[in-house]
Amino acid sequence: MNEAIPHQYIERVVDLLDPSTNHIYNMTVEEARARVQRGPIEAVCEIDGSFALLARDGKIVRMARSLDRPMRYFLAKRAEGPALIVADRIDSIYRQLQAEGLASQFHPSYTRMVPAHYVVEIHLVGCPDPDPTYTRFFTPQRNALPTDLDEIGRRYIGALADEIAKWLKLIPEQEPIGVAFSGGVDSGSVFLATYHTMRKLGMNPARLKAFTLNFGDGPDFQQARDFLDRLHLGMFLEPIEADLSSLAVGETLRVLEDYKSLDVECASMGLALCRGIRGRYPDWRFLLDGDGGDENLKDYPIEENPELTIRSVVNNLMLYQEGWGVGRIKHSLTYSGGLSRSYARTYAPARHYGFDGLSPYTRPSVISVAEGIPFTTLSEMSVAKLYPLKGEIVSRGIRALTGFDMPVFPKRRFQHGAIGVERLRNHLPTQELQYRKQFLALYS
Repeated sequence: MNEAIPHQYIERVVDLLDPSTNHIYNMTVEEARARVQRGPIEAVCEIDGSFALLARDGKIVRMARSLDRPMRYFLAKRAEGPALIVADRIDSIYRQLQAEGLASQFHPSYTRMVPAHYVVEIHLVGCPDPDPTYTRFFTPQRNALPTDLDEIGRRYIGALADEIAKWLKLIPEQEPIGVAFSGGVDSGSVFLATYHTMRKLGMNPARLKAFTLNFGDGPDFQQARDFLDRLHLGMFLEPIEADLSSLAVGETLRVLEDYKSLDVECASMGLALCRGIRGRYPDWRFLLDGDGGDENLKDYPIEENPELTIRSVVNNLMLYQEGWGVGRIKHSLTYSGGLSRSYARTYAPARHYGFDGLSPYTRPSVISVAEGIPFTTLSEMSVAKLYPLKGEIVSRGIRALTGFDMPVFPKRRFQHGAIGVERLRNHLPTQELQYRKQFLALYS
């Protein structure tokens, strides 16, 4: 009698990620992918730049991404073996499943997000679905810096400028460069660091523009004008006028693929800004922004979130960048957490309108400086002392780098600066549950 031959599953991997969106400075994409595939984990941390990488070794698949690159996956079942589909968007995964006749298995909540700063490993061994493993590759040292705000600012903005310089060197010399600009601390520092760096590298600063979204009654336009006029740089300001009727929740939900109210509002503003720039400049490609600056220097109103205390904000590694972290009850497998989740509010509108962007505050070298700040000592565990630290650190750093005395205005969210709060509330309801229902209805 012949022995029964065990069934051999034939696994399949579909990589839908656009390789052209990887911007790695210190090695080729193939070399970076090999590091994800073989390790050691320290070698992955040495990948410098923006990336979303999938590497396969037989039945083992490993994935890793930087904070500024959403990366999702879905494991489909087939009679012949599992199929892993990887993309930057949920709808791309859905279309692939439709093409393969597997759409009946799909639900948006069944997709998974690769969390930033981790290598995710999956063994494609068939049914039942295997649990992924997560290995952190970026762990900055906390409280490593002295309490000298001048020294902290110099290192923080120095790291920011270094990241901007690496990015600028990749851009063709005739291409124009825009900054999404409100005159706030984050966008203001990115603009000034970019202006300074371009001049230092011998680039023509006339290529640079500060784009400010303006619905007619938002405070950001006047703030942006005041910021630049004080520094005699007003010629760089270019308002992008928008109409409230252009804001469509349905469009935002389709592009964003998320339903958190603040992110829906922010992404709506991002779409309006990108749409306005694209309409005026059909060939414009390169945009910078200040996303990540609030997270790095812990500048969110703690009192608005009942889950947070100053102790949890100060004592948890990269809480605002990663949420409560992988393996925690509050961590969403579908969306990840913190900026690892919400960066889609910046990424998706820019990609939708064909822009190639940089958020230099999301880079590990900049986050490492931020995590090294001794917030506990500097804030004395007082919320009132924590909030002003951002303006102090960044303005001192800008002064040390550029010589500019950067204006520091009170914090305001992007959406609340582009349009009056009452008009925004009347046009975009704040019920997250309704946004969730509308988003899920796209796949019903």
